[in-house]
Amino acid sequence: MSQFILFSVAQGLMWSILGIGIYLAFRILDIADMTAEGAYPLGAAVCATLIIHHVPAWIATVMGFVAGLLAGYLTGFLHTKMHIPGLLAGILSMTALYSINLRIMGQANISLLGENTLPNQLEQLGVSHSWIAFLIGGVAVIIVISGMVAFMYTERGLDLRATGDNPIMAEANGIPVNRMKRLGLMLSSGCTSLAGALLSQANGYADIGMGTGALVIGLAAIFIAEVLFRNLTFGQRLCTIVIGSILYRVTIDLIMRQEWIEIQPGDIKLLSAIVLALILWGPHVMQSPSLRRLRKAGSSHA
Repeated sequence: MSQFILFSVAQGLMWSILGIGIYLAFRILDIADMTAEGAYPLGAAVCATLIIHHVPAWIATVMGFVAGLLAGYLTGFLHTKMHIPGLLAGILSMTALYSINLRIMGQANISLLGENTLPNQLEQLGVSHSWIAFLIGGVAVIIVISGMVAFMYTERGLDLRATGDNPIMAEANGIPVNRMKRLGLMLSSGCTSLAGALLSQANGYADIGMGTGALVIGLAAIFIAEVLFRNLTFGQRLCTIVIGSILYRVTIDLIMRQEWIEIQPGDIKLLSAIVLALILWGPHVMQSPSLRRLRKAGSSHA
């Protein structure tokens, strides 16, 4: 069981980078960006393709992040330059990225078994196989959160947050709103692609369909964090997204392991949707009049 929990936590750590990327678009910029479903496999496709062509794994991982930045710029260009609504711009980018990812890989999937990936390099250094994914995920999360927090307190970062809070007021104060939107969407897709690059190495493959449901997973991590923790600073919120991602992953893995009903690997998308629906429903249940009356009755008896 300890190995199972460690594996789930490690996967949750890497998935949390995806959650952070989606948070930047959905909460900081207030844009419903669908690019994540294409940017996540983009990072995996670029990283895996470079690794099988003997590019060092760390360079391939960085290039996966850079590819995500370009995908985010595409969405930002469609939204700010071509005046396409944010949701539709993300859908267009997601659709285009499917073909781009297939072009990059040259096939539907790439196996990384036996390749010189980051996990294999750590294993050669003597790191225990059980802790490799946890170590990679932990280091990546620390780098991403530290970098984002540091950036958000720079002048550009404050401009980005002001753009998301009130674009009309931000523009009135001389902030280049459209440029900030493009920057925010680039960072969002960059983080999403970085998660794809890391998870493709941890799982040993890149697949053209691995982005399906990625948006749901990221949103689940965000909503779990927001339900459990309120009124936090930006840095604290990013840390709670990590916690939300881990809780989500452990929950899904525990459901997959139970034996009272037969669950197949293909059911994980259905489970993800159900878990997210329950998370969104939870606050409304807690605020329902009947539940408030029950809590009030319980406190009066106490």
